[in-house]
Amino acid sequence: MALWMEAGSEPKTETEIADLQAIAALKESTALELKENGNELVKKGKKHYQEAIDCYSRAIDQKALNDQDTSVLYSNRAHVNLLLGNFRRAFNDSQHAIKLSPANIKAYYRAAKACLSLNLLSEAKSYCESGIEKDPSNEELKKLAKQIDLKKMEQEHREAQVSKALAEAKELVSAIEDRRLKLGNAMYRELTGLRKPVLDKNGILHWPVLLLYAEVMSSDFIEDFCETDMFSAHLDIISVYHFESCPPLPWDEKNHYSREAIELYYEAGSGICLSKTKILRYLLEGTAAANVESIGEEEKDAADGYPHGNSAGSSKWVKVNEKRTLHDVLKEPNFIIPMIPVFYVVSKRSAFYKDFITGKWTPSV
Repeated sequence: MALWMEAGSEPKTETEIADLQAIAALKESTALELKENGNELVKKGKKHYQEAIDCYSRAIDQKALNDQDTSVLYSNRAHVNLLLGNFRRAFNDSQHAIKLSPANIKAYYRAAKACLSLNLLSEAKSYCESGIEKDPSNEELKKLAKQIDLKKMEQEHREAQVSKALAEAKELVSAIEDRRLKLGNAMYRELTGLRKPVLDKNGILHWPVLLLYAEVMSSDFIEDFCETDMFSAHLDIISVYHFESCPPLPWDEKNHYSREAIELYYEAGSGICLSKTKILRYLLEGTAAANVESIGEEEKDAADGYPHGNSAGSSKWVKVNEKRTLHDVLKEPNFIIPMIPVFYVVSKRSAFYKDFITGKWTPSV
């Protein structure tokens, strides 16, 4: 009996040959039946996809079909894996199918489809082109090739946006470093949002600046405060809109906050100087490069600097000379910019003024 023959040995009798032929025919019949069962299960819908895969796998394991038919089994299994979202398995099956039968056009389509889903765009295009080469009239492959080209264009556009955002952020950090400015953790994000400084084509920094009226914690925003501008110019503009308005602002019924009565302060040496990497990460927030894993500065970056601060329960306020430029004030050794500059507006006429300048009032962050 052929069933009792040792592996690798050749049949010697007509009976053994006949037995082997019968076994081969039985295995071939089983494989074909499993293939048809798999096809029927696919038609029944998603609930039966895994059963279909099992049928195709068992048919492959029979090792009874020729290369062309076995290629179809791998291609069919790839199709079901695509439907299930098993894109890597679909790709592997498609590769097997192509290797067994380079004329299997469906295998090229499924390989390209799997690669597209895996974002392997160059490979996807290559499989599409190979399939079209063998079947120039195949509309499905042509349509898929257009999808791949579109996705490649979108990816290249995104990569260009990421590169641009990274370059701009790094240029901005270099400008900040060249000016020896110190940046710390952001404050009042609910007011500042994602606003950031901008470096113009002439290499001049333009800062968004937050003005806080400490007495009532109301705020004003200067969207574009050029570093070469003096504070007086911006305060004059704000005065026209607010302090000289009629009627007065709801929180300034006594008109304490007139132009000649207001003074501007910053909080000295409060916070920690951040590392270059953390500053870059902040500047990249809200950009196309916000989620990039590496920004190329991690290894050479220094750790955060030492903390600056004042004794608990008190703040050290430094009065701003209105005739100075923003740049001159920001470069003060004791000024740590909380990502964007924050200045506090107080009135010499207000009862709150004394508490403020003596450090009895501290900002709540």
